[in-house]
Formats: sequence, C-alpha cells, structure tokens
Amino acid sequence: MKVLIIEDEVRNANKLCRLLQEVDTTIDILQVLESVSDSVVWLQEHPAPDLIFMDIRLEDGLCFEIFDQVDVKSPVIFTTSYDEYALKAFKVNSIDYIMKPVNEDELVNALEKFKMLCGNTITNDPIKAILKQLEQKDKVYRSRFLIPFNDGFKTIRVEEIDYIFSEQKITRVGLQDKSSIIVGQTMEELEEELNPKLFFRANRQHILHIDSISSIQNYFNGKLKVVLKRDTNREVIVSREKAPLFKSWLNS
Repeated sequence: MKVLIIEDEVRNANKLCRLLQEVDTTIDILQVLESVSDSVVWLQEHPAPDLIFMDIRLEDGLCFEIFDQVDVKSPVIFTTSYDEYALKAFKVNSIDYIMKPVNEDELVNALEKFKMLCGNTITNDPIKAILKQLEQKDKVYRSRFLIPFNDGFKTIRVEEIDYIFSEQKITRVGLQDKSSIIVGQTMEELEEELNPKLFFRANRQHILHIDSISSIQNYFNGKLKVVLKRDTNREVIVSREKAPLFKSWLNS
C-alpha cells in the first residue's frame, strides 16, 4: 500500500511513519510533505497514492485549500486536534480521522476502516462540508492559564500574553511585563487553544499576539522579519510561504 503523509511537524510526521511501518510492513511511505503548496504540486505530478494521511493545519494554511486546487482522488485519513463535533461529517461520509497525539490502536482501526472502504468512491464534497462547519462553528478559545508557581499556582490571563516561544523543546509564554513562564502545553496545542484572530503561528518557535508587533521588515528570499514591541532583540522570521497568510491576518 502506497501512502502519502502531509504533516508540517517533523516530530508528528516521524512518529506516524514509525507507527505505520510497525503496524503494517507492506506500507510504502512515498513522501512526507509539509505545506499546501508542496502537496498541490506533488499531487499534480504523481499518480494518486492508495491513501493520504493529512494534518489539518499546515505551515502555509489549512489543508482544505489543497482540495480547492487539485482533484484529490485518494481517500484521506485526517490527523487533527479539532474536536469531535466539528468532525462528525468525516464519519458520516466514510472519511476517518485520528485525534492527536496519534496512538497505535486508533491507527490500526483507521487502517482497517480504509481497507473495508477502499472499493468505495471518495469525493471532495464531505471535505468541503467540513470546511464550512469549521468556518461557521462558534468555538470557545482559552481565556486563562493555571500555571505551577513556587509552592502553588498562578493564573495568567490571555490578555497578558505578548508572545509564545519554544526553546530546547520547552514552551514558554512571554508576558507583557517582559517576564516569561513555562507552560505544559506544546506549541501545537496552544495554537489550537488560542483565538486565531489574536494569535498567529509565525514559525515553529513563535506564536505572536497581534499587539506584540512593532514593525515588519522585508527579509531576503521573500521572507519577513517581525520586530516585537517589548523584545526588540528577538528575531522572528516568517517564511516566504507563510508571509501572505501573515499579512492577510494583520489586515483582517
């Protein structure tokens, strides 16, 4: 079975590759792609794989944009952090999903479902229906964090956050008073929990609050350099692929 993986987090992609090869040694992983743009090009230039594993949030946008640009003929199993309500239509329309973090039992179940359904026709219609649901759903985002502090706990309101950053696999929240504090969530978890109107994943290491930005400068090769108001020495670079999304976010 030939499988394509579309996942922009290296750690998640590596884990998925390892699990797939452990549960079924006949699986041939064709390639791991990280972006909407790379996925569109690959699908246009290669025969359809037997199955695609696809993350919803990629480095340059939502994966649903792929279906707007190319006719995806392969069945898709989504790996995602979206909640059960938003994903009901995936089950109704015989497209499966695995909630992150991926575990072996759920992966095996999804592969068994795929094998049972592999003779059926897969269309883009249920995927477009899901996108509509996601856009319309009134999602409640996190408003505060309870953080271990000294011998007790400390509450941090989202309004106090300037930016979030990752260093040596540790996630820290930079506050407007220029202090920082360690949080237990990963960058991926925080990206899902925070209001996307206020926070943007600039790169793998940084999530920025819209009010933390002082200025934006053109950088080489189409990239952007973001200067922060309260941490001018911190270098935040937005990739060429993500630059249009970043500018659109600032202009919305």
